[in-house]
Amino acid sequence: MFLQSNVLYTITAGMEGWELFRNSLLPMLSGAIQYTIPLTLISFAGGLLLALLTAMMRLAKSRFIQLPAVVYVSAIRGTPLLVQLFIIFYGLPNIGLNIDPFPSAAIAFILNVGAYASEIIRASVLSIPKGQWEAAYTIGMSRGTALRRIILPQSARVSVPPLSNTFISLVKDTSLASLVLVTELFRKAQEIAARTYDFLLLYVEAALIYWVICFLLSLVQTVIERRLDRYVAK
Repeated sequence: MFLQSNVLYTITAGMEGWELFRNSLLPMLSGAIQYTIPLTLISFAGGLLLALLTAMMRLAKSRFIQLPAVVYVSAIRGTPLLVQLFIIFYGLPNIGLNIDPFPSAAIAFILNVGAYASEIIRASVLSIPKGQWEAAYTIGMSRGTALRRIILPQSARVSVPPLSNTFISLVKDTSLASLVLVTELFRKAQEIAARTYDFLLLYVEAALIYWVICFLLSLVQTVIERRLDRYVAK
């Protein structure tokens, strides 16, 4: 009798768990579509532009131009992303700058991506043989023209794999936006868990959704890398 009761309890709990899993899937996907994915795209696009500017400053011959970029990269790489997020959302209001949750998260992620991606771009540019520069100068190109027409197109292929990894990592990092009240995927999981007290199931479900998104992005990354490899001499 006791064994039968345990079996019935297990079956009932399993059915309730599946029902909760199914009912919470749509709200989590909604959070991913409305906030997680847009936040990722906006942050990566803005961060990439900032990274390109920062990398060009790091590569400049003038120490005066290099210094702000060096300080910026050092500050971002030397502090946790969560601290940066809290400074922008909770700290800036102390000096009268009140920023809504979504823009706060976007600014923090843009600054973070910009610092790390700038090092990727800088390393990619430096990986191009000096002979490419010399050939460009030989036909009368200026440094800026050579960089724009010769060096950056080649370094773009080199930087695709690490930049793709940065993008995939950013998808996961957006979960930190839940701490500044952005109702993205993980925040939805937290809200549902707070009502149902089934934290393990809901957090595992959120993890599975992140995993699926990142897996699909990794497939896209593989396709892009293969297409770019076709233009490399074997």
